[in-house]
Amino acid sequence: QAEPQSEMTDPVVTLEISEEEEKVLHEEVESLRDRIRRLGEVNTMAVEEFDDMQRRHEHLYKEKMDLEQSIQNLNDAIEHINKTSIERFQKAFEAIATRFEKLFPIIFGGGQAQLTLVYPEGSTDILEAGVDILAQPPGKKISNMTLLSGGEKALTAISLIFAIFMVKPSPFCILDEVDAPLDDSNIGKFNALVREMSSKSQFILVTHNKKTMELNDTLYGVTMEEPGVSRMVSIQLQ
Repeated sequence: QAEPQSEMTDPVVTLEISEEEEKVLHEEVESLRDRIRRLGEVNTMAVEEFDDMQRRHEHLYKEKMDLEQSIQNLNDAIEHINKTSIERFQKAFEAIATRFEKLFPIIFGGGQAQLTLVYPEGSTDILEAGVDILAQPPGKKISNMTLLSGGEKALTAISLIFAIFMVKPSPFCILDEVDAPLDDSNIGKFNALVREMSSKSQFILVTHNKKTMELNDTLYGVTMEEPGVSRMVSIQLQ
């Protein structure tokens, strides 16, 4: 609370002003009144509204900064994932391609094959590349897999599957009638490979081939003694 004003001890001196000075003061007063009129209606809540808007601006600005930081974190994570994916893909591709090139002539008894990367037009990103299989069975020109016979396609696919398993074996592998297009000589090669690979992985084979059935340790058969009624039988071969 303000201190009460002390009484004036000095006499009040009234100064007279000239008409010229009065005119100048009058013009100044009119100028100020005109400026006040031009201001229009005065919003008495302007200060409170400004404070509210300022708080909202600060809140939105903070949210904006959080979003920008989140976007940056996501971009950093994507960059890290892409870098790791490229490194792992290149390492796996090179290892599988090397084993595929060695395994193919063993299965076919000659010839050669290779895996190549196929990039989309105008792209050099390995993550967008496809994989093409070029195979040359003995006595044939090197060609794409689409130009091979059914048996040659099956053997080439088997070579690739086993090449992958050599790089990183899985606990088990299911092969569904992959031996169907193979002739007797190729069936022997296929069975020998499965027998060798079974030391690292368990193989479940769906087959109608008798030679492949002889390969298995346990044989499960599905019969239909009565029409529409299936029955499963098992035979322990070893």
